[in-house]
Amino acid sequence: MTVTSEGSAESFFHHIGVFAADHEAGRAFYTAALAPLGVVIGYETDGVAEYWHPDRDTPSFALERADGQPTRGAHIAFAAPDRAAVDAFHSAAVAAGGTSRHGPRHWPEYRAYCAFVSDPDGNNIEAVHKEVAS
Repeated sequence: MTVTSEGSAESFFHHIGVFAADHEAGRAFYTAALAPLGVVIGYETDGVAEYWHPDRDTPSFALERADGQPTRGAHIAFAAPDRAAVDAFHSAAVAAGGTSRHGPRHWPEYRAYCAFVSDPDGNNIEAVHKEVAS
């Protein structure tokens, strides 16, 4: 496999985006929910907020104002560095208007510690920390 400065072997997508019915509510939700995972707004224009890690701009997540139908039914999982970040994601997401689907816990079938929250448009947003069985 050849890895360039454009990407890494650890990620197979460059960016993903969703369309929000209420861009400001979505922006408030994602800004709060992703902060504990070290993800910030790296680029923003009117109606678009693009999130990434401060030290790299890919992969990225874009939240766009919906001109038509908002994105609904998507399941997007964000990597968390540890269990504490998953816990903080869940708390921040719910406080910012999300609805808890599953509180933070270990999921043995995924070998991961995860939490799931619905965003303001009903998308299933997850924070996941992969764990190695001992």
